[in-house]
Amino acid sequence: MRVAGQGPGMVRRHELTDAQWEKIAPLLPANGMPGGQWADHRTVISGILFRARTGVPWRDLPERYGAWQTLYERHRRWSADGTWQMILEELQIEADAADPDGALARALDQEQQERKRPGTEWAVNIDSTSCRAHQHAAGARHRPPRDFPQKGGARVRRPMGGRRWGAHGAG
Repeated sequence: MRVAGQGPGMVRRHELTDAQWEKIAPLLPANGMPGGQWADHRTVISGILFRARTGVPWRDLPERYGAWQTLYERHRRWSADGTWQMILEELQIEADAADPDGALARALDQEQQERKRPGTEWAVNIDSTSCRAHQHAAGARHRPPRDFPQKGGARVRRPMGGRRWGAHGAG
C-alpha cells in the first residue's frame, strides 16, 4: 500500500503493512449485505486500529479512512459476529506454530532476566474512560467532625447549657 508523499513500501505509522494485511485478508468476510459493496477492508481496519492506538473519538478519525460511521458499524458488526475473535485465534495459532516448543519465548525471558532483576517489571494498562468516581466522592470531608472522638483520645465533654434544676434564688 502506497501513501502519497512516501516512498515505495513505506506505510504510515498506524497503517497495516503489506505483510500484516496478507495474514488477515483471507480471514475477513467476503462482502456485506446484498445491495451494496463494503468499503475496502484494509482502509477500514487501518482506521479502526488508528482509533484503538490513539484513543480518538469515532467522529474525529482522519478523513483518509472514510466515513467514521462506516468504521464504527464495521467494528460493531465484527465484534458482535465474532470476526475479531476469529482473527485473534488464527493469529495466535500461527504464532504458536512459528515457535512450537516455546524456544523463542524462553530466550526472550532469559534475555530480560539478564538485563534486570526478575520480578521487577510491571505491565500496567489504564484507560481513563472507564475510571469513574461515585457521585458522592466529590467534595467529601477529609477529616472527621470536631465532636467525633478519636480512637484512644480523651472523652468529649460539653457543658450543659441552661439552668440546673432546683429552687430559684436559693442560696
